[in-house]
Amino acid sequence: MNIHIKKAELIHIKIPMKFTFTTGFGSISERETLIIKLTSKDGLVGYGESAALAAPIYLSETIQTCIHVLKDFLIPQLLNRSLTLEEYMEEIRYIRGHQIAKHGVECALWMIQSLQTQQSLSQLLGGTQKTIDLGESIGMMDSVENTVSLVTKRIHEGYRRIKLKIHPGKDIELIKAVRQMHPTIPLMVDANSSYTLKDIGHLKKLDVYHLMMIEQPLAHDDIIDHAKLQKKLETPICLDESICSAEDARKAIEIGACRIINVKPGRVGGLIESLKIHALAKKYHIPLWCGGMLESGIGKAYNIAIASLSSFTLPADISPSALFYKKDITDEIILSGHGTTPVPNTPGLGYAVYKNQISKYHVKTISL
Repeated sequence: MNIHIKKAELIHIKIPMKFTFTTGFGSISERETLIIKLTSKDGLVGYGESAALAAPIYLSETIQTCIHVLKDFLIPQLLNRSLTLEEYMEEIRYIRGHQIAKHGVECALWMIQSLQTQQSLSQLLGGTQKTIDLGESIGMMDSVENTVSLVTKRIHEGYRRIKLKIHPGKDIELIKAVRQMHPTIPLMVDANSSYTLKDIGHLKKLDVYHLMMIEQPLAHDDIIDHAKLQKKLETPICLDESICSAEDARKAIEIGACRIINVKPGRVGGLIESLKIHALAKKYHIPLWCGGMLESGIGKAYNIAIASLSSFTLPADISPSALFYKKDITDEIILSGHGTTPVPNTPGLGYAVYKNQISKYHVKTISL
């Protein structure tokens, strides 16, 4: 179905966080993000989100690079033309990288197509799951005791999997303490590229804690050394930053660099690319889970839609925003007592967008 976009707005906002969130690559206390608002010729509005960080510490993209690429390349190629979503995404393949920027504009187009067809995002993507299992990511804290206490709280709230952020010097003692308190919970760790092959002996010590996976232990752009490491570990390796496209996923699977893949639609360049990774996962029987980038409710809506696909069999990092934000810019994502959230079945985003909150957090708007 063709879409004709007549107007685009790039809305830069900063959402206050309840606490500083710390990982292996830095800390943030407010979430800058970029909302893309598209208006079609027939008056339909689509929202997307390019949830890059303010600094190039996770991927090379930042809020400012997204603004540049969207304003000067991606949006001009979309405006005042009638074409399908798939045609547009194929046309912009010549732009190398800038996956998060591409994801933001693509998602806004998916929302408009959802409204055009009167199907939910999940239905459009071929999702089959009606609820999504949720896990929770625990950032680095000032003490092991405080971390264990927060893990216990999240388990009591119903989360079905706990992820601990680790790096050298803050790993085995922490994991051991959590395992002693909670010997049977589904537990994984995320290293955010904090280790090297010199740490093989150290990482092998994690095998005794029966972890679901260790996420991205080695360099953010590596798959070769991850394949070497996986041969030495019983614990499955999950790749995150190394997978920026379906081609990356194919190569990693074929050389045995991982047994699990974390799919973040923003990181891989959008929902169409996420669908390609899903097809590979089905072919090679690789479990998937949907990771998060501390998106606003707009970005989370698309994560929930993609996580409804059949190969997303592990709990997702799609936390209710109330855990991190004082007030989100959409309806709150619901966590049931069973550790799940429902997949919206209505056309459009599936969650109401609060324009007053966007205005409250507003930094600047670029209208095209």
